[in-house]
Amino acid sequence: MLLAWPVLIGFGLTHHSLHWLLPLMALLLVLRLRQARRLRGPMRYVIQCVALAGITLCAASYLLKAHQWLLLYPVVVNLVMLVVFGGSLWTTMPLVERLARIRDPHLSSAGVHYTRRVTQVWCGFFIVNGTIAWFTVVHGDMQLWTLWNGLIAYLLMGSLMAAEWLVRQRVIKRDAE
Repeated sequence: MLLAWPVLIGFGLTHHSLHWLLPLMALLLVLRLRQARRLRGPMRYVIQCVALAGITLCAASYLLKAHQWLLLYPVVVNLVMLVVFGGSLWTTMPLVERLARIRDPHLSSAGVHYTRRVTQVWCGFFIVNGTIAWFTVVHGDMQLWTLWNGLIAYLLMGSLMAAEWLVRQRVIKRDAE
């Protein structure tokens, strides 16, 4: 249901039904936060930060009776992801490398280089997607906001994941030879 945030919020705003949808979304985010506390691994804190951001935006929207705060959720998610992925580039092991080492603890030097590059590509994606998400908020057109944040951004993210998977298979095959 959290993946459907843009569609649900778009529906709620256009049909004036956020009075029941806001508490439901906040509850789902609280449950997601609790679930993330039991996780291990590098994505645990990302999930927690995104859930806390969503809870904060729901609370601000409810308390201030300004539902435009909810439109910022995709922007905040991209910002959190950028900070986490980008910040990991300054460490000895970028986030994508940490994720790759879960599956293959003995990552080759080519694999290490590749995961650093993939981390950079994701940072670029989060910058572009977050900027466009921000534009859709500022522009104020709910159809555009819902279309971008509820469909196009997911299609682009899925395409990037698929392309990265295909390239990774080639890198793994080349390393094996």
